[in-house]
Amino acid sequence: MKNSLQLVLNAILFLAVAVLFYLHFANKPAAAPARQPVAAVKTDDTTAAAVVTEEPAALTAVADTDKVAYVESGKLLDGYQGMKDARRSFEAKAKRWEAQNQTLVQGFQSAVQKYQQQAAGMTAEQRANTEQQLQGRQAQVAQEQEKLQRQAQEEEAKMTQQVLERINKQVEVYGKQNGYRLILIAAPSGTIAYGRKDLDITTPVLKHLNAEYSSKKK
Repeated sequence: MKNSLQLVLNAILFLAVAVLFYLHFANKPAAAPARQPVAAVKTDDTTAAAVVTEEPAALTAVADTDKVAYVESGKLLDGYQGMKDARRSFEAKAKRWEAQNQTLVQGFQSAVQKYQQQAAGMTAEQRANTEQQLQGRQAQVAQEQEKLQRQAQEEEAKMTQQVLERINKQVEVYGKQNGYRLILIAAPSGTIAYGRKDLDITTPVLKHLNAEYSSKKK
């Protein structure tokens, strides 16, 4: 199940977060392009000197509006308490479904064994009727198994979607609070080929996610 969740995160979380932040900041006025530093010229003109002195402050302001970072999807999912709790809940349900499946299979196997033991003393008509009944029961078991499998897949998809929506929302909150223009997802599939470690904000984002989740549980 962990691998399937990872693939979902790569496909959904990246698009949701990247697009969300792009749209949030796209309508804001674009920052003025950084000007090249002006070489100091010895002169008595105090106005020119003032312009040169203010240049570093302008460059710093532009840099602050271009904050981009990434988080590692695997670490984010494995460390998020909301996902851990959701997985435990799903695994408990999966055990119940597996128990139902075992009951169906064992019941059919018992019926087959009983027929095999009694077949020698049956008439041809009785054997034909019993075999027909077993075939019908086998079809019912197969249908029930498909139903259980469908139920498990739907439940897992629902659980995954709920967790991802919560993560997306809180990553957005974290990004807005900390002035990020864009937050990307680094995944094993190669969504990001390279990223400097100082741009990795997985740890603080995960701390924010778990703090928010813990506060909601109280």
